[in-house]
Amino acid sequence: MASEAEQRAFHGTLRLSDRGQNALVAAALRAGALATPIVPKVAGVDLVQVVALGHRVLDAARDARGLPPPASVRPPGDGPEQDVRIHGRAPLVRVRLAALGVGTGPRTAVIYAGRLGARLTPALVFTRFLGLQEALLTTLAALSTWWITGRALRPVEDIRRRLAAIDMDEPGARVPEPGGDDEIARLAHSVNGALSRIGDVKRRSDHVLRELRRFAADASHELRTPLAGLRAELEECRLYPEDTDVPTMIDCALSDVDRLEAIVADLLLLTRVEAADGAGRAPVDLPELVRHEVSLTVGRWPVRTRLDEGLLVRVVRPQIARVLANLLDNAQRHAAASVEVHLRRCGGFAELSVSDDGAGIPVADRERIFERFARLDDARSRDRGGTGLGLAIAREIAHAHGGTLEVGDAPSGGARFVLRIPLA
Repeated sequence: MASEAEQRAFHGTLRLSDRGQNALVAAALRAGALATPIVPKVAGVDLVQVVALGHRVLDAARDARGLPPPASVRPPGDGPEQDVRIHGRAPLVRVRLAALGVGTGPRTAVIYAGRLGARLTPALVFTRFLGLQEALLTTLAALSTWWITGRALRPVEDIRRRLAAIDMDEPGARVPEPGGDDEIARLAHSVNGALSRIGDVKRRSDHVLRELRRFAADASHELRTPLAGLRAELEECRLYPEDTDVPTMIDCALSDVDRLEAIVADLLLLTRVEAADGAGRAPVDLPELVRHEVSLTVGRWPVRTRLDEGLLVRVVRPQIARVLANLLDNAQRHAAASVEVHLRRCGGFAELSVSDDGAGIPVADRERIFERFARLDDARSRDRGGTGLGLAIAREIAHAHGGTLEVGDAPSGGARFVLRIPLA
């Protein structure tokens, strides 16, 4: 809006023009040359009245005809000029006047010259223009803020809509990432990172569930086989008691029970290894443990050893003994003529290898043999397999101790199992 100083200067100019019109009318009145109706000589000063005593209008300009004279405003005797502001007939119409007294005594008259407040167009237009401009700018600012905010938050809405539509069966689902490196772009990147991690967890959980289902199916199959054999033997004994060789039947039944007991024991051991948290570990002299397990090995092939001394490991002794027993038993079952056991230091690990000179293991089957209840076809057909959990248990024990168990080719052509355990 216009400053107060500007408004004062503008209204001062108006007052001067009003007084100038008064002076012109006073001069014409003294000269007896006042026209009827009065013709204003100053532009914009349309309201001119000559009022005698008793509020009688002697003459007036065309626009002031019919307007009542200002009844209560007369210049004082010591100052013939005065500026007044009165209200017209309409409630919103204001009149600015300059009053000038002319003559003395009964012939005293007052000349009023001014203009309607509504006709003060420069100030009103300027003020109203600035007010309209302010309202327009406020509206434009509000619209701009709404548009800019909507445009800035549109990617957030896209992210929200995509998140709401994502199905967890879509592991690769992602939200759109806007360009740039602002907060919204970083938010979308973080959301996609979280979705990626959720997808990884889901894939791992799905894999674990599949493995559990397959494990349950394999365990059921392995347990059902000796149970079915035991049931068949008992039913045959009941149907044909006179034809049953009781000692032979008992031996067969005990063999099936032994197999059931071995499977259950291996399942229990596998569960304990997976749930172990390092409890029960103690320093163990690994060469001494290897010699002890080799001495307990029952097999038709000799076992040659080459052991480095002074290799101390911190392990659960019965579990590492079980790994050695499984590897030695596996080598004895598949060797053609000999088994070799080597123990050496390899960096911060003790490396134990058990090799045989048998047929070896095809590359395609070298990971499958560590699966639970996995057997190669020839082993199954020759009925030389154990519970099917030996190598799976061995690898789980190795991993539980921070080590590894792998299989490769032996120098003699057979299979070579390599166990690595961190040194104490």
